[in-house]
Amino acid sequence: MTSAAATNPVRLQGRLDVPLNRWLWLVKWVLVIPHIIVLFFLWIAVGVLTVFAFFAILFTGRYPRPLFDFNLGVLRWSWRVAFYAYGALATDRYPPFSLDAEPDYPATLDIAYPARLSHGLVLVKWLLALPQLVIVAIFVGGGSYMASRAGQWLYSFDGGLVGLLVIIAGVALLFTGRYPQGLFDFILGLDRWVLRVSAYVGLMTDSYPPFRLDSGGSDPGVAVLGSPPAVDAESALTPQTSTGWPPPPPVSARSRWGAGSVVAVVLGSLIALGGLGSAAGGTAVLVVGSHLRGADGMLTTSAEDFASSGYALVFGTADIAWVNGSGSAGNWLGEVQVRAQGTSSDVPVFVGIGAESDVTQYLADVRADRVTSIHAFPFSASYQPQGSVAPSALPGTQDFWVASVSGVGKQTLSWNTEPGRWVLAVMNADGSAPVAASLALAAQIPALTPVGWVLIGVGIGLVLLGAVLIVAGALSARSRGNAESAAGFTSV
Repeated sequence: MTSAAATNPVRLQGRLDVPLNRWLWLVKWVLVIPHIIVLFFLWIAVGVLTVFAFFAILFTGRYPRPLFDFNLGVLRWSWRVAFYAYGALATDRYPPFSLDAEPDYPATLDIAYPARLSHGLVLVKWLLALPQLVIVAIFVGGGSYMASRAGQWLYSFDGGLVGLLVIIAGVALLFTGRYPQGLFDFILGLDRWVLRVSAYVGLMTDSYPPFRLDSGGSDPGVAVLGSPPAVDAESALTPQTSTGWPPPPPVSARSRWGAGSVVAVVLGSLIALGGLGSAAGGTAVLVVGSHLRGADGMLTTSAEDFASSGYALVFGTADIAWVNGSGSAGNWLGEVQVRAQGTSSDVPVFVGIGAESDVTQYLADVRADRVTSIHAFPFSASYQPQGSVAPSALPGTQDFWVASVSGVGKQTLSWNTEPGRWVLAVMNADGSAPVAASLALAAQIPALTPVGWVLIGVGIGLVLLGAVLIVAGALSARSRGNAESAAGFTSV
């Protein structure tokens, strides 16, 4: 009977390189920075390609081979860097910048390509994997799964069990010049567990990862003779090696990812993510805008209390300008309302909007408080005091206000916005102090709906462009693999 270890499609191996430099591990965090930068972008592409693979599996039951080979290549690359750096510290040989198998490197990883995958299982793997993710979180320091933690897991110790054991191994190496073999075997078992969970959550296999620590540098699935791991139909036809691990599938079954193909996929993934962000932003604008508009069709803030011990509250300059230079009422901001209510039932409140130069001149020496900043959650306002005297004239007698209102109780100032630099002032109509009022701002913002649709349109366009680049990269990788296969068969 074939053992569970032998049939696991994820096969991870590592060979402890001896002797190891006592001191090099202290600076490997610097040495792997180039890898971390490249892997950061590659893992973005892995996330996008996994989404593509999700739908492909859901509707066809197959993981597109070019996408599978790319994601496997990134996992291999990540495992080599982890083995060199703080996932094991088991070699001083600098890892290659490569998505290929690199069988000569002391750390290798392979995942058997599945001939078929379950249509329904792809929907619930994240749920089924929750117990495994809890365990992996302990291993790698709170991460959910290696694909989302690759950078930190490779770059730093990060407080997980693997990081703690690697520190112990590094200290032992520093003082004794030897890497404890038992500790190495245990660390490799933890890494193997993490990679198995990664492959399952990454939709690359339907084989549930075992709750078992297979320690040691040699994968049990490789060591068992006569019991090869589960592979795809094409690989199953190939003869076994002396280890019981079938050789890699023929070149024709694999895609070959060159630099151009990788760049196309990474660039396409970034563009697609940007498009998704744009579409999500546009959708949020439409949804939020529709929910926040009142019966009058205006977006309104909540009413908040403002107060000044002086004679006026002055709100910072609003610099309004149109791209086309016109100041018609049909601009992007539309009608603006300031809804005010004085806290005194006896003294009428005055609210006015005027040009910055006129309001500044009128309140030049008047004791007032300028509102410099407003924080929404929780609400608070910062004030900057100015001046020391009372106003020389009542605010209602000034003719520079482009819009003003005064009275007792609730007052609404309406203004069709125009280009310019404007200031809002709140005073007592009789020019007295102090000033206190509850204020709310409302605006039509007619451009909000068109902006939302434009963002959605741009997002869809970017997603399509990103998808084209991804498909082009995948087709190029497949064509390159076919070409190398044909050349290989010709040579034979």
